[in-house]
Amino acid sequence: MGLVACTPLLLFLSNLLFLLHFSGMIQYEPVDQFRLDKRGNAVARVPLPDPSFQLNKRQARRFMLAAHGLLPPRQRKGKAGALEVVRDLNAIQFDPIDIIGSNPDLVLQARVKGYQSSMLDELLYKERKLVDGFDKMASIFPVEDWPYFSRHRAKMVEKHGDPAGKVMKVAPDVLEKIREEGPQSSLDYKGYEKTDWSWGPTRASRAALESLYAMGELGIHHRENKRRYFDLINRLLPKDLLDAPDPSEAMEDYQSWHVWRRIGGLKLAHAHAGEHWGGMLGVKSRERRKILGGLVEEGRVHAVGVEELPGRVFFIQDRDLSLLKRIQGGIEVEEQAAFIAPLDNLIWDRRLVSWLFDFEYAWEVYKPKEKREYGYYVLPVIFADRMVARVEPTFQRQDRSLTLKGWWWENGVGDVERMRPAMQDCIADFMKYIGAESIGVEGSLIGEGMRDWVKDLR
Repeated sequence: MGLVACTPLLLFLSNLLFLLHFSGMIQYEPVDQFRLDKRGNAVARVPLPDPSFQLNKRQARRFMLAAHGLLPPRQRKGKAGALEVVRDLNAIQFDPIDIIGSNPDLVLQARVKGYQSSMLDELLYKERKLVDGFDKMASIFPVEDWPYFSRHRAKMVEKHGDPAGKVMKVAPDVLEKIREEGPQSSLDYKGYEKTDWSWGPTRASRAALESLYAMGELGIHHRENKRRYFDLINRLLPKDLLDAPDPSEAMEDYQSWHVWRRIGGLKLAHAHAGEHWGGMLGVKSRERRKILGGLVEEGRVHAVGVEELPGRVFFIQDRDLSLLKRIQGGIEVEEQAAFIAPLDNLIWDRRLVSWLFDFEYAWEVYKPKEKREYGYYVLPVIFADRMVARVEPTFQRQDRSLTLKGWWWENGVGDVERMRPAMQDCIADFMKYIGAESIGVEGSLIGEGMRDWVKDLR
């Protein structure tokens, strides 16, 4: 579609209305139907379906938390519960930084009572019910989804598989060593020249491992202190799974599946561009909006509005419709608390979190210290149906001690003493998860109440 206005005056007025809406000075309905181009002109987007269901902001928060298994938190139990969580979320983002456990561990400890990181290791590397791969980014997902990502693996072959390239020239040697000696890490290869790679110059042998992994020739046999040991994929996954055809007959089928699947990981999804829609082949904003409309027509997805956010359209999977209706009817909310992972599916869409929870969150690990607003590895804290604080925990493995370096209450959280039992239970469960034998506080950044609350846990 073309520009909204055909004359200079109408163009000026349409742009003015658009900008006034986003400044909050006025509200008008079709905010999701326009965008600004590079020249600042309002341009019509592919239209989205009108909402079939309405929530208010509190109901939308409750729906999100309940759909994510966080209302209340830690509902599931044990290793079976951890597997259920991953299957329900479709994928959990992996990140190697381990301050108080990896990101997948933190996602699971918030949802699984008694969770231990050994449970995830067993599901990944012993039982092979989960697999390391690529989805939004590096991710962990159910092994049964392996065939659906065949197009991504084929794309990686196209990108990295040139046999005449510097990296692929060493691939036969890399594979032969694994074939003969078993699982290998990047440290097991010596004497190879460096080559340019996505993160900078690296040895060709390591680049070959990464390429063969992305192409599906190798898988992760196990990790030692987060270091990956690679093995031939046909030694790790069953032949019938590896030989299974791509369930998506055409690219359009794959794209529709992946958008639908991502809605299941977000639970409440908005169409705007962002990292929360990353990792999908050929799905940009225009294609995504078309796919969303098609999924609604098919009844696999439903469009939802939020009263306090007029003109914005959100999407849920059909399987979550019964939950949405229960939320509309009113539910009792248990006053429990949890620490949320920095890359938790709940907060993949930071703008959505801001709209619904009035909570601004940025993961500051890659910011220079002097530019951080809070700290290096800070986690959101939920209580009941709100995000009420943020915490910076650290763990000293030598003496098994957990330290709260900072605790910041959000403005307007109200009576924090009311939260004491839930926060103490949350911290006690977190200590069990991380294996802490003691807890302390550090510095002057600890918010109201926390010093006394922590004393009771020592």
